[in-house]
Order: sequence, then structure tokens, then C-alpha cells
Amino acid sequence: MKSFTTLIAAHLLCFLLASTSEAQQQPISGIVTDAADKTPLPGVGVLIRGTQTGATTDASGRFSINAPGNATLVFSYIGYTTQEVAVNNRQTINITLAQTAQDLEAVVVVGYGTQRRRDLTGSISSVNGEELAQMPATNPISSLQGKVPGLTVTNTGAAGQSPVVRIRGVNSTNSANPIYVVDGIIQDNIDYLNPGDIETIDLLRDPSSIAIYGLRGANGVIAVTTKRAARGKTSVTLQSITGVQHVNKTIDVVDAAGFQRLYSAQLANSNAQPFDFSNYTANTDWQRLILRDAVTTNNTLTISNSGEKNSTLVSLGYSNQAGVVRYDNYQKFIARLNEEINITDKIKVGANVTGFHWRSNPANNDLLNNALWAAPIVPVSEGNQYYSMPSFQRVQVGNPVASLNLNNRTAVNRGYRFTGSLFAEVKFMENFTLRSTVYTDLGFNNNRGYTPLPFTVINIGENGGQTTTFTDQTARTSVRQAADEFRRYQQDHTLTYDKSLEGGHRITAVAGFTTLHNSQTLLGGSRTDSTLNTPNGASYWYLGIVNENNVINNSGSGAEESNVGGFARLSYAFKDKYLLNATVRRDGSSKFAPENRWGTFGSVGLGWVISEEEFFKKAIKGINFLKLRTAWGRLGNSNITGNNLYQSGLTISSTAVFGENVYGAVQPAYTPDPNLHFEIVQGADIGLDVRALDNRLSVELNVYNKTTNGILTSFPLPGGLPPFFTNLGKITNKGIEANVGWNAKLGEELSYSLSGNFSYNKNLVNSIGNTANFQILGNGGVNVTESGQSIGYFYGYRQAGIYQSLEDIASRPSMNNSLPGDIAYEDINGDGTITTADRTYLGTPFPPYSYGMSLSLNYKGFDFLVDGQGVAGNKIFTQRRTATFAVLNYEANRLNAWSGPGTSNVEPILSSRANNYQFSSYFLESGNYFRLRTIQLGYNFKSEALSKLNIQKVRVYLSGQNVWTWTKATGYSPEAQLGDITASGADNGVYPIPAIYSFGLNVTF
Repeated sequence: MKSFTTLIAAHLLCFLLASTSEAQQQPISGIVTDAADKTPLPGVGVLIRGTQTGATTDASGRFSINAPGNATLVFSYIGYTTQEVAVNNRQTINITLAQTAQDLEAVVVVGYGTQRRRDLTGSISSVNGEELAQMPATNPISSLQGKVPGLTVTNTGAAGQSPVVRIRGVNSTNSANPIYVVDGIIQDNIDYLNPGDIETIDLLRDPSSIAIYGLRGANGVIAVTTKRAARGKTSVTLQSITGVQHVNKTIDVVDAAGFQRLYSAQLANSNAQPFDFSNYTANTDWQRLILRDAVTTNNTLTISNSGEKNSTLVSLGYSNQAGVVRYDNYQKFIARLNEEINITDKIKVGANVTGFHWRSNPANNDLLNNALWAAPIVPVSEGNQYYSMPSFQRVQVGNPVASLNLNNRTAVNRGYRFTGSLFAEVKFMENFTLRSTVYTDLGFNNNRGYTPLPFTVINIGENGGQTTTFTDQTARTSVRQAADEFRRYQQDHTLTYDKSLEGGHRITAVAGFTTLHNSQTLLGGSRTDSTLNTPNGASYWYLGIVNENNVINNSGSGAEESNVGGFARLSYAFKDKYLLNATVRRDGSSKFAPENRWGTFGSVGLGWVISEEEFFKKAIKGINFLKLRTAWGRLGNSNITGNNLYQSGLTISSTAVFGENVYGAVQPAYTPDPNLHFEIVQGADIGLDVRALDNRLSVELNVYNKTTNGILTSFPLPGGLPPFFTNLGKITNKGIEANVGWNAKLGEELSYSLSGNFSYNKNLVNSIGNTANFQILGNGGVNVTESGQSIGYFYGYRQAGIYQSLEDIASRPSMNNSLPGDIAYEDINGDGTITTADRTYLGTPFPPYSYGMSLSLNYKGFDFLVDGQGVAGNKIFTQRRTATFAVLNYEANRLNAWSGPGTSNVEPILSSRANNYQFSSYFLESGNYFRLRTIQLGYNFKSEALSKLNIQKVRVYLSGQNVWTWTKATGYSPEAQLGDITASGADNGVYPIPAIYSFGLNVTF
């Protein structure tokens, strides 16, 4: 027994000695540096794994710690990948830490929830709200231009006007507008938001990402998250930016001398008597007189407070944009309150309320064209009497300045909007969250207007006649009044299950129910005075002020729509390597007959994070993250004009007179299809996400194919019958998208980033009414939609030069009445003559190519930003040049008009010959452009100097926006109008997009 006890004691002593040897502490030191630029990292945490013992690196990146020889050290630092290193009895350990791809860990908005970016299987891009707040735009969507591949934003310089937005082309001939989801509520626009209130904007582009929105999201989703109070902080922030808008480029028209020369040549070519210019001695630049430099300002005051149980954010905003056309003005006032209360650690309630008020004094839409067309030989005015145009254009063109001044402040346009939401959230059984939210959006717009008596007109004497004045004694004043009200009510109820399981499994499941109801009413009327004219004062501009016996016109309309849907989503990840996202939704819309209003939609997405595989880590160096993903989705599109289209509407198409009474004849507006249903949109994506070279390089690539079936179309019927509204045709959009970024440091204090994006989209109408050779015509037949071409393409003759002589006309195909100096057109069908059968495809108004690029620098307290964007591949229709029934001022290109053999092979003779006004490639120009979108220089004052004043942050900056545009387009802007899908791309005096030079100030207390 004694020997056994001795043996045990000996073994125990050996174990203790061995343990003491292993646990013996030894000093370990080293340096931690940045893997990219080898600079030391101060403040890195160094922890012995499994203990609370640790240290931090000093200003030189050095650390020192006592640890066992068999310990493992854990190095962690914000923004860098945590690294574990075995000591292995070493006393010196030097390591490098690589920066993490922080955007991969960022949370992005997906339908009815959020998800880590690294777990996405669809195409979602994000833009930080701070980028938008620094731009002098009253509408935040305007500032997205060029920042996201696949997104086309067409801006306008008109005060308060919303841009046209397209995501991955045009899916339908009806509506291509995306929906906006603001903190959960579905909207048609975000005009009421202040850029300074936005935290992030996430763009959901592919069908798999938007399928959970059922019948609403077919054109893409722009999800907006507004700011919340930061936890544990109280702050007051002022953001203010003020700028001056300036039109860098006007349309090049001839001056008085040029006009006299060209008009005289035109009269001579027409064998007409010359015009006597003796009394027309002015040289007026009408564009200069109606355009101006204009001030724009955008201000936001935000007060944020967060405590243990509740958080509150109050925001006040004011914007004032004066347009570059004189008197054009738009103001908006915004107040927002966000409140969240944690009743317990499991129960939370909250509210989000926004109040919005706008006022506008819009410019007359005809002013720009009149300024282009008015003859420069005419003076402006004498006192309150304005000169009329010469007799050859007097009926079609008015004095632009007279129109500007006459209609200034003759309208009162105001609107009010209230959006709000209330939510309650309950967490239970550790992994479940139940959330219910109710939303409302109420809008009220009131417009009143007045038509004043015209000015006295001065008619300059012509052909020896005397100059006279004229006052229209028959003119009468009139007033108009309209009230527009819209209401939106929405409710969402979701149950979320979120669980991380042993073995690397993560599951997030969401199930929900939602309803949406929209309604709108519009009432309007006008009265024209018969005896007593209404005074020019806003207090008189009501229908009840004038004589009740005066001529009155009334109008009214209304519409209602409801959507109901149930949905579910499953997100699964295994060891952060294998990803699955699947959704299903059952959705219904009141726009369609009960038997056709319901549909089932869904999506599935798969992802493989290849960089997490062991074989990849061993074989590939330099790539930090590599994910391959693919997704498919199917959803419906009910975003069409009109409601209850399965029922026949009524219209008054003709009138009849019985005695002294006039009666309208009522007939069906269209023949409804009893089987009418929503459009079906489905598509697939393949994508690749890469982070490489210590996460300095990021690359995102997407290839997609998206198809819309059953396009809702009005089909003409023979015999004068009302058109047949039915589902007809198929449209495909195919494309690629690329986004590349590079971030790095040069030394300790200089960092920079480069980024660029590119997208290409090919739109094709696969079929639409093939059996009837059906075409949808737009803009008088200039645009055509038919099978085998893109939507709304330009259709006309292709110019082949200018006929130089009668012999030239005889030697090649021509129209029957062609003369020397006329445009020669290509004989497309080869029959030897030019007829309507020779019209052909001339290009698309929608840019197939778009791109953007950005460079930013940060040095000490300074930051510098420059970015640009552009499009390519589209055409612009210069419709402003096509008038045939009046002599308008000439643009500068007409100075090169054909005047004899060999003088021009592009510009036709100066005449009103109809052949030269046939729509052709002569009236088209390239829409390609590159715009220097932003140049910005800012400075952040050092916090040490500010702390004495209890100021957290001060930043000042100077910015130039739309500084210069490189383009061959001759209009005010190369951004052709794309709002009307089947009649896009016409420039008929497009409102100028000005350069904006601004100063900004951000202060946080």
C-alpha cells in the first residue's frame, strides 16, 4: 500500500511540475502594423484567449504582455479582421492586420426586413445619406445620378420638379416608375423628404430581391431609411447649403444680322417679295432676358436624444429653389418626429411622423420655346407696352418678356402632406419577433389661378405702314380653382424567427400580411368673365367671386385601389459559405376582375462564398472575399394607369344640338377584356462579388435577363369600334452591370478612394400584336413600338445627303417633288423611289449605356471629391426645329444651309418645302454626354479646438455641381425627356439644367 501511495505521489508531482512549466509566464512583445501600408496601428487589443488578461498597442503599434508559452493571442481592432496567433514559446511576435470589408457586414434593407450584405443573393446597391445631404438638390433622388449601375436618373432644372427614374430599362408600355419604400411605407415619390433626413438608400434591382413586393415592385424598389437617434447620445446638428445656379450653355441661335440674312434667303428661294427690315433695328437676345442666375438653399436642423428607455429625433427642414427661368420658384417646409420607447427589453413601440408643405410659382412652359423662336429683330417694350412679333410669326409666337411679366404671380399653388406610422414590436421565446405597423399618407393640394388682361401691343409698321398700338377690347379675365386630395393607408404585420444553430447554421424566417389602399379625388373649375373683369389680386381668385352667369367649366375625377398580400421569406446560411434566400407571396389587386386579381409570386437565390473554403484559403492569396450568386424571381405588375379596367369606361366623343341645347354623346371608352390580368415579370441574375488586396479592391458584376409577359395594351379595332384593352405581347431587358472600387492610404494621413460603375441594357419588344401588324405610335408617329425593336424607337427616313442638282435627283431615288437643296433620303426597300415604305429604325431615346466615376481624397482635416457621369447610345429628337407653318428664328446650324451645288451636304435649302420637314435622321442628334457632376472641397475643424466650445464637429465645404458637360447635343441639356414611355426623347425646349456653385456648413453640438 505504501509503495502504491508513493507511486501516485510521484506521478502527481510530475504532473504538477509539467503544468507549472507550461503555465509559466514569459514576456512577449512585438509590433502590429496595417497589412496594406505597413503603418503601425495604435490601440489594437491583445488578449490571451480564454482569459481576461490583455494589453493594447501604443502610438508606435508596440505591445508587451506576459503569457504562457502555449497560449494563443487574439489581436482585434475596429475596422480590421481579428487574428489569432499561437505563441509557441516565442518572445517576439510581429503581425499585420488586414482591413475588413466593412460594407459586407453592413445591414441593408430587403423587403420587410434587413440582411447582412455578405448574405445577399440578389442585386442591391446602397448609398449613404451623407452623400446626398451635401448636394444642393431639393429632391434626394436627383443626387443618385451616376452613383448606381442599372439606375437611370433624368433630371430637370425646373424648380421643385421630380426626376424621371428607370431601373434596368423599361419593362412595360404603361409605367416604368419604381416604387419607394420609406421606413416601410410604399410611396410613388419622395418629394416630401429632406435629403438631410436620410440615413441610407438601398436600391433593389433584380426580380429575386423585389418579388416579395408582389404586384407593386416590378419596376424596382428604392428603399429609404430615415435617421434615428443614436443610442446614448444627445446632439444638435445643423446642415446648411446655399448655392447659385447658372446656365452654362444656351441654345445657339442667330442674331439680328443672321436672321435678316437667312430670312431674306428663304424668301428668295420661295420667289416671295423681300421683307422690309427698315423699322426692325433691334438685336434682342430673348434667352438672356428670360434666364437668370438663381439662388437655391437647403437647411436642416436635427435634434437627437437617446436614453435608457427611449430615443427621440426631431428634424426641421426648409428649402427654397429659385429656377433659372425668371420668377420660377419652389419652397418646401418639412418637420419630422421619430420616437421609440423600450417598454421592456422585449417590448418596443414607436412612431414616425412627417409634415410637409410646399409652395410654387412655376414658369410658363411656353417661355423657353418662345425665347428660341422669337425674331431677334424685335425690341422688347416701351413702358408697359410690348412689341409684337413681325407679321410672319405674330400668330404663332408671342413676345417672351411680355408673357413672362403678364403671367408672373398669377397662380397660387400650395400643397400639404402628412405621413405617419405607429409600430409595436414584441420579442418572445428568445428567437421570435412580432411587429405590427400601421401607416398613413395624406395629401392636399390647392391651386388657384388668374388670366389677366393682356398688355397693350405695339405693331411695328411694315412695307411702308405706320407703327400702331393695339389693345384687345374683347379680352376678358378668368379664374380657375382646383383641389386635389389623395389618401394612402397601409398595414404590415410580420413574424420573424432568427436563430444561430450549432455547426454553423443560421436561419432567418419571416412571414407576414399586408394591405394597401389608395384613393384620390380631384375637383376643378374655371370661369371666364363676361362683363366685369376680376381684379388682379389673389383674394379674388375664387370661382364664387365672379358673376354666376359667366361661362363656367367644371371637372372632377377620382380613383380607388386596394392591394392585399401574404408573404414569407427564408434565409439560410451554413458556415457563412452556402447561402439560400427564398420568398413567396400571394397578392391581389382590385384593378382586375375578382377571378383574375390574385397571383402567386416568388423567388429563390443561391450564394457560394468561395473564399471561405479551405482549399481556396490555401491556394489563393490576395483575395479576401469571393462570392458567386445566382437568383430567379417572378412577380406581377399592376402599376398601370386606370382602375377597374375590366369594366367599360365611358367617354363623350361627339355632340348633338337639339333646339338651343347641346348634348354630348356617351359611348364606351374602350372594349374591356373580361380575362384582363396583371403583367408578369420574371428574370434571373448571375453575380460575382470580390474583395481583394487587403480589401482595398472591391468588384461587383451582374448579368441579368428580365422578361415581361402579357403587356397591358389598348388594341385598335376596325369599323370605328372602341379600342380593345387586353394583355398583349412580351418585352425583354438584358444587361450587364459592373461596379469597381479602390481604397488605400498613402502614408499616415493621406487616404484616397476611386470608384467606377458601368451598365448596359438591351431592350427588345419580342412580340406585340404580331397577327395584326400592330404598332403603338407616339408623338405623332415619330416614336414606334412594335415587335422586333426597342420600345418607342425613332422611326423615319434616313438622310443620305442633299440633292445638289436636277441631274443628281435623276441619278438616285427621290420623292416625286424633290428639288435641288432638298434632303436626300435612303431607299431602304430598293424600289428606286422614296416613299413612306422607306422609313426605318433610326435609334432609341433610352440610353443603353450609362456610367459614373468618383475620386475622393482625405488629408488631415481636408477632403476632396470629384465625380462624373454619362450615358451613350441614344438619340435626341430636336423637335424645337420642326415647325413648318411659321417663320421662327433660326438656330446656328442653318447658317450652313445649302445655297448652290457643293455648298452643303447636310443642311437643306432655306425654304418651307414639306419634303425637308419629314421626320428623318436630320432631326436627330447624339444623346451621348459626360458630365462633371460634382467638385467639392471640404475641411473638418479639429476636435481639440472645438471641444472648448462644446462643439463636436464642424465641416465647411465649397461645391460645384453640373460644372461642365461634354456633348454634341445642341439643346440646353442632353438629358432628353423619358417620362412618356412610348413618346420619349424629344427636346422641345427642355428646361436648362444649371451649374450650381454652393457653400455648405455642417455643425454638430
